[in-house]
Amino acid sequence: MICKSILCPYSGEASRGSGLKHAVKLAKLYDAHLTGVMRHGRPLLERRFAAQIPDHLLSTLRDADDTKSKEVAERFKTITADAGLAGHAEFFDLNPAKHGPMAEFARSFDLIVTGAHSVSSDDDTHLSANPDMLALQSGRPVVVVPDGYEADGLATRTLVAWDGKRSATRAISDALGVLAEKSHVTLLSVGATPRNTDVLLKTLKRHHIEVDARTVAKKGSIADTIQREAAKDGSKLIVMGAFEHSKFSHDLFGGVTTDVIRHSTVPVFMAH
Repeated sequence: MICKSILCPYSGEASRGSGLKHAVKLAKLYDAHLTGVMRHGRPLLERRFAAQIPDHLLSTLRDADDTKSKEVAERFKTITADAGLAGHAEFFDLNPAKHGPMAEFARSFDLIVTGAHSVSSDDDTHLSANPDMLALQSGRPVVVVPDGYEADGLATRTLVAWDGKRSATRAISDALGVLAEKSHVTLLSVGATPRNTDVLLKTLKRHHIEVDARTVAKKGSIADTIQREAAKDGSKLIVMGAFEHSKFSHDLFGGVTTDVIRHSTVPVFMAH
C-alpha cells in the first residue's frame, strides 16, 4: 500500500487511545508521516445557550478548551516521540473557521485512522471526529479502531464485506495494497452472491491476493453476520463500503455501516 500521510483525529486518551496506537503502528509500517488533529468547535453549552451565557462564562469555557487542546497536543507529541516517530509526526489544532470542517481537512491525506469514540463524555463532543461522517464526506479511506483495542501486530487475515454495490467496490479498490499484504482474504456475501463475483476474484488474484469467496445466509442482522463470520475466520480487519443509502436514512433507521462500527471488536476499513 502506498501510504505516506496518515491523519489521526485525536482528542485525548478516551478509550485508552486505541486509534492513535493503531495509527502509530501503521505509520511505522509504511514509513509515513503522522498528523494528529483535534477539532476545535464550540462547546455544547455555547452552541445551545450562547445568548443567555455571560461573556465572562463564555471566556472561561473557551479558556478551558484551549487548555485541553494544549494538553492533548503534548500527549500526542509524547506518545509519538516515545514510539520513535519524532520528526515524523505533528499535531494540528483544527479551527473550522480557518481550515474548514474535519472532512475537508482530511482530503489532503492518504488514510484516516480514528477511534470509534474519541472523547470520554458528551460535554466534549465538539472536540471529536465522527468516523462515519469522515468516511461519507472526506473521500478518503477511514480505519475505525474499536475502543480499547489492543493487538501485538497488524492483521494477517481480512474479511471483505461484498454486496456488489458501489461503496463496497470503492472500499476494495482503496484497500488493494492492504489486501495484498495479508496472508488470506475472505470475500463474504450475505444472502446472495452478487453478479460477476467470479470476475472480481480473478482480478484480486492478479493482484497476488490470496482470496476465496463464500456466501452465507443472514442470521440476525447483516452486521451480526459479518462480525460472526470474521470471528470464525480469525480475521482481524473488516473491509467494507460505507453508507450505500443516505446518511439521513442511517440516522433514522440504522444501517450496516453504523452497526458494524458500533459493535466490531476489530478495526474496520471503510470507504465511500
